[in-house]
Amino acid sequence: MQNQFRKRLSYRLARNTVLLAMGVGLLLNLVQVGLDYANARQTMTDEISALLEISQSPASQIAYNIDARLAEELLEGLLHHPATIDARIIDDGGRTLAAVSESSTGSNYRWLSDLLFGESLQFTQKLSVPQLTDLALGHLQVTIDTYYYGTGFLERAAYTIVSGFIKSIVLSMALLVIFYFQLTRPMLNVIGALQQVQADTPEKVRLPIPEQHRHDEIGTMVEIINDHLQTIDATLEKLRQAEVSMKDYSFRLEREVEDRTREISEKNKALQRGNRALVRAKEDAVRRARARANFLASMSHEIRTPLNGLLGMLGLALESEADEHQQERLNIALAAGQSLLGLLNDILDISKVEAGKLSLERIPFSLRDLARECATLHAQQAHRKGIEVIADIARDLPDCFLGDPTRTRQILNNLLSNAIKFTDEGTVTLRIDFLEGDVRIEVIDTGIGMSKQGMHRIFSPFSQADSGTTRLYGGTGLGLTLCRQLVERMHGRISVESEENVGTHFTVTLPLPVCQPAVNEPDEGPATVFPAAQNAQPEDLSQKLNILLVEDNDVNQMVATGILKRMGHSVVSAANGAEALEFLKSGQHPVDIVLMDCQMPVMDGYQATRQIRQDPTLRKLPVVAVTANVMQGDREECLASGMNDYVTKPYNRKELQKILNRWAPGNRHAD
Repeated sequence: MQNQFRKRLSYRLARNTVLLAMGVGLLLNLVQVGLDYANARQTMTDEISALLEISQSPASQIAYNIDARLAEELLEGLLHHPATIDARIIDDGGRTLAAVSESSTGSNYRWLSDLLFGESLQFTQKLSVPQLTDLALGHLQVTIDTYYYGTGFLERAAYTIVSGFIKSIVLSMALLVIFYFQLTRPMLNVIGALQQVQADTPEKVRLPIPEQHRHDEIGTMVEIINDHLQTIDATLEKLRQAEVSMKDYSFRLEREVEDRTREISEKNKALQRGNRALVRAKEDAVRRARARANFLASMSHEIRTPLNGLLGMLGLALESEADEHQQERLNIALAAGQSLLGLLNDILDISKVEAGKLSLERIPFSLRDLARECATLHAQQAHRKGIEVIADIARDLPDCFLGDPTRTRQILNNLLSNAIKFTDEGTVTLRIDFLEGDVRIEVIDTGIGMSKQGMHRIFSPFSQADSGTTRLYGGTGLGLTLCRQLVERMHGRISVESEENVGTHFTVTLPLPVCQPAVNEPDEGPATVFPAAQNAQPEDLSQKLNILLVEDNDVNQMVATGILKRMGHSVVSAANGAEALEFLKSGQHPVDIVLMDCQMPVMDGYQATRQIRQDPTLRKLPVVAVTANVMQGDREECLASGMNDYVTKPYNRKELQKILNRWAPGNRHAD
């Protein structure tokens, strides 16, 4: 109960008001006492100095005439001052001509006065007569007891502090009364009215607006509450009407269901027989599809391994070939190999979907950044055809979504690549916005377009709009098939509108949830034009690294070694995991990063990595998996064995450079 009382606004307001008033009052009182203290000391000095000035002339005459009787009378007169405890006339030789004194006053509070003013003070006045200014007559000496002045100061200080405290209390009480009537009581009245609201009939209650608060914050708050109650009233009325309509509809539906049920039950047996036949046919088709997909997946390593060697050797040959004609031939061969790799990747992705081995990530990512990255990438391809790429991204597009950025990028890349391929002039526009909880992606081109018959075939594997398109532009027709499968796996929709010789308009709708971003980046505007004159950025350069390459294939070993050495790194090779372990444990050569192939004879990369992690001296050595396997579960198996990262074959120089930079000494973000 005590805690509840202390949480009240009135209690906190009273506490803060009293503390503030008392603090300010105490500060002002202390300032006033300090000024009074300085004034008291000055008054004490001025009074005694004035007394000596008055006594200087008669004392000088007495000292000149050496009249002891008059001297005693003068000193007795000085002793009548309440602060004087000793007075004497001393001649020039230091002898006392006359002196009077009395004891100091005693008191229990004298220690405080002595602390502030001192126990006593001594004042001296030189004696001389006007006729003989050069004649030294001595001096008049007076000693005073400061308690007389200290008592007066202490009484005044006590009065000031006590009266100031009383004033602070009175001011606090006055403020409390004002706050209570102006703020606390109206708030309590509003709270009391809200407590009267019944949970089952909230719409029948309206809060009264306090008379004196119609135009201030309290009145505004009550009006807003009443508006919400009015909204609740209207909403409940609509719900009641909807409930009545639903009951009527339910009654009619029940009757229809009864009629239909009889018909359905009669047809159900026939449908069950047909369904059993369809299930058997479907299961047989699924088994064949999965067998085909599993076959393609199992062949991926065997296909990609020689393809990696082919593309790698072509890349190395291009870098070392000086003859332009030979370079042109090598470029053609490299482009053909890369096309073959793209075809292989599309086939494997479609196979993963059909085999049920494609799982989607659900991680935060920026769709705005991903779209700009894809548009920038394809702007280079568009430039070669004289086409302009436009990224039109909505200003209010959320900064962060939950989903699979890799598959979303794959959809964007396939649609943009397809649009640029079939557009000879004009523009390709990537438009992204967020409508009614769904992401809407549109890719619009001014290309050759399609007929109505062609639009029905483009999402089928190995199909294009017509045979002439295949002969003129090439391609396998797998890109759009993969897009459709990925969109459906994300529970989205993809559609197309097209007109021959006008252009094509693809629309993808994805139900991606919005998440809160870590950092909000500034919006660069609704539309970004990517003229094709942009140049690629030079190679994301790293420090020179000592790399252990574990690879059983001689061609792949030569390719990887050539690429790494051209990057400026030092490379040592091992043919299997056992050789790699022996080399690492020997310590004959420092190693910064290990590039570990997964499938090798004698000892594979998984076993070798597990043994590396068991060695305390090698536990923190970065191990990056290098594999041609791209099916579901490959990456997880690599990470589970203790590898730090994962890169696929064929080697991509930029991706390899990115991985090396990530795990280079000084840049590592994990143990």
